[in-house]
Amino acid sequence: MSTLTLREPKYQELKNRLSQIRDLEAAASVLNWDQTTYMPTGGAYARGRQIATLKEFAHEKFTDPAIGQLLEDLRPYENSLSYDSTEASLIRITRRDYDRAVRVPSEFMAKFCQHQAVSYEAWVKAKSVKDFSSVQPYLERTLDLSRELASFFPYQHIADPLIDFADEGMTVSILRPLFSQLRQKLLPIVEAITSAPLIEDSCLYQHYPKQHQLNFGRTVIERIGYDFQRGRQDETPHPFTSSFSIGDVRITTRVYEENFTEALFSTVHEVGHALYEQGIALELEGTPLAEGTSSGIHESQSRLWENMVGRSRGFWECFYPQLQGIFLKQLSRTSISEFYRAINRVAKSCIRTDADEVTYNLHVMIRFDLELAMLEGELAVSDLPDAWNERYKTDLGIVPADDSEGVMQDVHWYGEMIGGMFQGYTLGNLIAPQIYEAAVKFDPEITVAIERGNFTLLHKWLKQNIYQYGRKYTANELIRRVTGADLSIDPFINYIQDKYSEIYKIKLATYATKN
Repeated sequence: MSTLTLREPKYQELKNRLSQIRDLEAAASVLNWDQTTYMPTGGAYARGRQIATLKEFAHEKFTDPAIGQLLEDLRPYENSLSYDSTEASLIRITRRDYDRAVRVPSEFMAKFCQHQAVSYEAWVKAKSVKDFSSVQPYLERTLDLSRELASFFPYQHIADPLIDFADEGMTVSILRPLFSQLRQKLLPIVEAITSAPLIEDSCLYQHYPKQHQLNFGRTVIERIGYDFQRGRQDETPHPFTSSFSIGDVRITTRVYEENFTEALFSTVHEVGHALYEQGIALELEGTPLAEGTSSGIHESQSRLWENMVGRSRGFWECFYPQLQGIFLKQLSRTSISEFYRAINRVAKSCIRTDADEVTYNLHVMIRFDLELAMLEGELAVSDLPDAWNERYKTDLGIVPADDSEGVMQDVHWYGEMIGGMFQGYTLGNLIAPQIYEAAVKFDPEITVAIERGNFTLLHKWLKQNIYQYGRKYTANELIRRVTGADLSIDPFINYIQDKYSEIYKIKLATYATKN
C-alpha cells in the first residue's frame, strides 16, 4: 500500500464519497436493466422518475464543492506519484469527470433521464407497429435535450462534447476524415465481394429451437471465460451488457428461432464487453476507474471475441462437432467448411446488428453522419426516415422495407441521446485487429489454442494488458501501450483482405487501393 493510501485521510474521504456515488449509479443501472428485461410496460413513467431521482442525487453528490476541494488538496500527490499508480490515476480521472460534471445542472440530468426512460418505452411500441410518427415527438425532444447538453461545454462542433462522453479525445475533426478514408477503402471491397457468386447460407435459416440455442450459447461463453457466479443472461429487444460491480456483470440476448446466428453472435459480442468488466482489478471497485476506458476500446473487445474469434475457422474446429450433435436434423449435411463460409457471408443488408464484418462500418458511418446533420440543424427529425433510406440506397444499394428495419432499428437515439452514440462501434472494429495482432505476436500459440477450445491464453493476455486497468489510461494511451502504435485503419483493412480473399477467392488487395 502506498504512502498516500496509508497517511492521507483526504484520499480516503474522496474514495468514500466516490463509492457512495457509484452505489447510486449502480442502483439506477439495476432499474434500467429491469426496465429492459422484466418490467411491465405500465411502469415506464414511474421508472423514469425513479431513475431520474437516483441520477440527480448521484450528480449532486459528485458536483459537491467538497469533492472539488479534495481534488485540489490532492493535486500534489497526483503530480508526485507515478502516473501509472492507482492513486494518481484515481485523482486524475476523477478531476476530469468532475470538471465535466460541474458544467451540467443536476435538474437537467434528472429531466433528461426521465425523458430517456419514457422515450425508450415509446420506441418499443412504435417499433413493434412500424410507426415512426408516434415516436417522432420524443426524438425531437431528445434532439433538443442533446443540443442543450452540448451547450454546457465549449466546442468547435456541437457534437464534440457528446462524442467526448463516450470516446474521450475524439472530435468531429478527427472522425470525419478517418471515416472518410475507411469508407473509400471499403466501398470497392464491398462491391467486389457482393459481385462474386453468392455463398449458400440456407443452413442458418432453419428452425433452431430457442432453448437449444440458449444452452449452446451458454456452453460457448462459459468456455470462453464468462463467470456466471458474477453474471447472468436474460432476454431483451436490443442486447446489451450492464455492470453493477465487478462481481455483477450481466448480459442480454435475443433469440430468433428461424435464424441461428442472431442469438449466438450477439451473446458472444456481449460477453466480450462482460469479460472486460469482470476483468477489472478488484482494487478499483467502487471508483470511477472501475469501468472500460472508452466506447471504442469496449467495442474492440466485443468485436474481437464476436468476429476475430467467434467467426474464425479455428473456433469452429472446436465447436462445430458439438453444434452438429445438438442440431443434427439441421446441420447433418453441412460440412464445417460450408458452415464457416455461411457465417461469414458478405451481403448488403438493412440491419446493423446483423451485418457482416465487411459492410458493418458502412452502417455505423451512416448513423454518424445523420447524427451530425441533426445536431447541426441541417436535418429535421421529420425528414430522418427519408434521409436514412437515401443513404442506404447510396452506400448499400438497398432501401429498408419499413421504418422498423430502418430508422427505428437501433435503440440508441430513443433510449439515450443524439450524438456520440455510434462512432465507438467503428473505432472498436479498427482497434480489435490491432490489439489481436499484438496478442498473437506476443504468444503465437493463441491461435492454436483456440482451435483446441482453449481460450485461456487470449483471455489472460487481454486481462493483463487491457482489462485490469479499467479507466487508468485513455484509449490512445492504451492502444500505444499494447500495440506500440497509434490507431490506424490498416490492421482492419489487412484483416478483411486476408480473410475474405480466402473465403471468396478474390484478390481484395487490388480493390482496397481504389479510391
